[in-house]
Amino acid sequence: MRRGSRSSTTLDDVSKQIIELLQHDGRKSYASIAAHVGLSEAAVRQRVQRLLDADVMQIVAVTDPLQVGFQRQAMVGLRVEGDMTPVAEALSAMDEVTYVVTTAGSFDVLAEVVCEDDTHLLDLLTTRIRTLAGVTATETFVYLKLNKQLYNWGTR
Repeated sequence: MRRGSRSSTTLDDVSKQIIELLQHDGRKSYASIAAHVGLSEAAVRQRVQRLLDADVMQIVAVTDPLQVGFQRQAMVGLRVEGDMTPVAEALSAMDEVTYVVTTAGSFDVLAEVVCEDDTHLLDLLTTRIRTLAGVTATETFVYLKLNKQLYNWGTR
């Protein structure tokens, strides 16, 4: 999903309801959604496809990294000299990087990484992240415990 730019898609109340229903249960059937929002199943299918095509939402399976063989997660704060965009784009292209944001504050870019173990994290940091052109410093925040991770904030 493209992030960082506002979508030009205008959401009506029905589209917002559809999104919220799918945030609660991404496997919810179009028929069930249709009954809830008062549209036909075909109309719901079309709306969902438009929302997906417009990058307003994604429907994905969110896993627990520990359960699927990834023992190390971390947030990496990067300080960047010059234009931050190439660094953010390079990070976004890395398979281990799951989240990238350009920020204001102590760090110019934050990147969440998911690695198999500490050796994998060390290699990623030293050979691929810290060597990116423009990166002047990094600070790594290793996750000890994931206390909360939700994607159900709804719509406005």
